[in-house]
Amino acid sequence: MGFHIPSTSPARKWLGFVAAVLVQAISGNNYTFSNYSDALKSLMSLTQLQLNNLSVAKDVGKAFGIFAGLASDRLPTPAILLIGSIEGFIGYGVQWLVVSGRIQPLPYWVMCIFLCMGGNSTTWMNTAILVTCIRNFRKNRGPVSGILKGYVGLSTAIFTDICSALFANDPSSFLLLLAVVPFVVCFTAVLFLREIPPSSTSAEEKDEVKYFGIINVVAVFIAVYLLAFDISGPHGTVFSQLFAAILLILLASPLFIPMYLMVKNFIRSNSVNLDFEGNNIAAVPFLAEQIVEKKDVGVVTKKEMATVPLIGEDHTIFEAMRTVDFWVLFFSFLCGVGTGLAVMNNLGQMGLAMGYVDVSILVSFTSIWGFFGRIISGSVSEYFIKKAAIPRPVWNAASQILMAIGYILMAMAMPGSLYIGSIVVGICYGVRVAVTVPTASELFGLKYYGLIYNVLILNLPLGSFLFSGLLAGLLYDAQATKTASGGNTCIGAHCYRLVFIVMAIACIVGFGLDVLLSIRTRSLYSKIYASRKSKKSAVLS
Repeated sequence: MGFHIPSTSPARKWLGFVAAVLVQAISGNNYTFSNYSDALKSLMSLTQLQLNNLSVAKDVGKAFGIFAGLASDRLPTPAILLIGSIEGFIGYGVQWLVVSGRIQPLPYWVMCIFLCMGGNSTTWMNTAILVTCIRNFRKNRGPVSGILKGYVGLSTAIFTDICSALFANDPSSFLLLLAVVPFVVCFTAVLFLREIPPSSTSAEEKDEVKYFGIINVVAVFIAVYLLAFDISGPHGTVFSQLFAAILLILLASPLFIPMYLMVKNFIRSNSVNLDFEGNNIAAVPFLAEQIVEKKDVGVVTKKEMATVPLIGEDHTIFEAMRTVDFWVLFFSFLCGVGTGLAVMNNLGQMGLAMGYVDVSILVSFTSIWGFFGRIISGSVSEYFIKKAAIPRPVWNAASQILMAIGYILMAMAMPGSLYIGSIVVGICYGVRVAVTVPTASELFGLKYYGLIYNVLILNLPLGSFLFSGLLAGLLYDAQATKTASGGNTCIGAHCYRLVFIVMAIACIVGFGLDVLLSIRTRSLYSKIYASRKSKKSAVLS
């Protein structure tokens, strides 16, 4: 039989997941604006408000993610990935042409369009990845979300450190990486990423937990490796090249999981000594699953009789938008990701204003600690649902109050406060993103999840416009002085102090909303806990 992989085998499913991880590891380019924003500001002689509105244009691309959501139920996963990769290649490719001096600076409104295209490209990639993987591993949504969103968080540090190691933080080289690398990786991933039936036995579920644990360990090692490179100071050419080579090997290392499963499948398929007793034992969980499925049929019948779906059942986007829970989740998400994006988009300018020489390390810090927030919160929230029925939004509430403390630290402008603040904001932003993704699927179902997810992330352009474009841009310009080239600049802690205070207040509002959602969804998570416990008991019996 050779190494042929059946279309529904675990090996194929895990090969698709590893491909998804690699796509996510290069799809966080939306968070890298600070690495080349100063070059755009100088080249185009922009004020801070104009520069911030360029970053808003980038985030407005997320608003058009609705089209990716609509396409997720109509187009195959490979087509969605290809659309995103081509759009990103064009959007970041044109920015590279401008910053590298190969073409003259384009009119401001034209640059807005290409930044918007770059921002929108990631919505196609993320939709293809998240929808497919959560459906493939629907019994482990927390770890799936944590790992995938964790690698998105790491991608900023991956791009930043590779550019630092190989191209000495040159903005044009950085943009070239953003254009080419995602294009190549997505074209490769389309060969492997497919929807495959979820696990049907307790043994498969246990294997999933084990393999997710291994990928978590690898991801944490990568994050520590990147962090060590950032804090170890300047490096020589040979050392930097060695660092980049080892990083690429580490990123590819999760491939050993599908390879192991392929070898295991090959040995099993060529074995002539079949254990009949083992096959009978393996059938027991399958029968238990069938019993549960028959029970579910009755639930579905009852559901069809109802006119309005209950929380936890499949909602269309319009049905979801008619619920209080959707809007509580929406606006609490806005308070967290909107303020977080304002920091990420302005971190370069914040660092320069407060006297930091190397602002790229701040960008990398936010990315790496954002990874820890994402990957830990995904697994921890899943664990406490299974063990104690604790609602997932509780973790969002905790992140909001901690984020408010981070902004207060930044406003105080003590020595090193921007380092500490960027770490706190990175962690909390990561928690916010990783926890909201599975929460939405648990509240409103998986059937129309692609569209619901993309409506929720309208908060990215909306939050970027409110907190970055308006709040940070206007308050910075009010404190800035004109430069000879026609732009402006501001030096000192006062430049962003009021911005941080307002964002801290917004996070406190978000905390209140998350507490409310936790209270409203207690019964849902109690049912999820009871359902999983009863299924486990049925399998054991």
